[in-house]
Amino acid sequence: MKKSSVLKMLIILLVIASTLTGCGKDKSKEDDSNVLNLFNWSEYLPQELIDQFEEETGIVVNYNTYSSNEEMLAKIMTAPGTYDLAVSTDYMVDIMIKQNLLEEIDLDAVEGEENMGESYMNLSFDPENKYSLPYMAGSALIAVNTKKIDFEIESYEDLWDSRLKDNIVVLDDQRAVMGVALKKLGRSINETDPAVLDQAAKELATLKPNIKVFDSDSPKSLLISGEVAVGYVWNGEAALAQQENPDIKIVMPKEGLYLWQDNFVIPKGAPHKENAELFMSFMMRPENSKICADNFPYTNPNTKAVELLDESIKSNKGVYPDKEVYEQGEFLKDVGETTVIYDKIWTDFKQQ
Repeated sequence: MKKSSVLKMLIILLVIASTLTGCGKDKSKEDDSNVLNLFNWSEYLPQELIDQFEEETGIVVNYNTYSSNEEMLAKIMTAPGTYDLAVSTDYMVDIMIKQNLLEEIDLDAVEGEENMGESYMNLSFDPENKYSLPYMAGSALIAVNTKKIDFEIESYEDLWDSRLKDNIVVLDDQRAVMGVALKKLGRSINETDPAVLDQAAKELATLKPNIKVFDSDSPKSLLISGEVAVGYVWNGEAALAQQENPDIKIVMPKEGLYLWQDNFVIPKGAPHKENAELFMSFMMRPENSKICADNFPYTNPNTKAVELLDESIKSNKGVYPDKEVYEQGEFLKDVGETTVIYDKIWTDFKQQ
């Protein structure tokens, strides 16, 4: 082949390569309409669903994770226009609405809303679901490796037992762990009295020797391996730990559960809002929601998906608690200016 022909061919190949690169997974291009920037809790969405969505739509999912609501809020506040879709817990949805950090959802563009159970819709943090739609729900509870201890644990108060020194994994979550101390004191997890919060701080200081690890990402790992005897963990993590290690028992603390509901939200200035709404529709399909619940067995608000679940999941009281247990539980609320006190107590506690 002549050199001129070779040169022409090289130019053609370079043009093709450049074109393909522009149409491929260049996730940094914000003007690329085939992108979804998704921000979610870690260990909360199966890769197979991301792959399926990409294959069906041609939309590239740029997936990032966080470990706490506070981390999620900080990143969205400091990087506006970065994320198209995020997952936010009930009380945090309320905070984000008040701070004008969310876009209204075009409910006409989202399919599958009718699959959501009535008890998960139109809640106090977003009464008309203008800004949020249910994703998953659940609780924080106690999981015990019964082979590691020879005494009963029935309450939050039992976590202070000196026999559990350096033997507990707890969530790396400010409101969840502070809620344990408040419940031990017989108070609400939404306490705003500074004097009571000071008491809670002192209770946490005496609990600290028993805590081996703070872990919100995968606390089940230490329970399964037997590195700790007890965990204060998300209910889905406890259910997964049980599947791996039958010695693990779920305990509903007698003081009452910390309940939560996670929700899809669209951050203000989302560059690909329509893609976010398309993904919500995708996740509300019963068969897709079932896949999510199979992999991460939290309480599923999608009633049509629950019908498809294996009986072993539906009958797990840690995932779907009895009515009286649920009614004794409590959801977090925005505590307003008292958040500053919570932040200081948590920071001091972690640094002890």
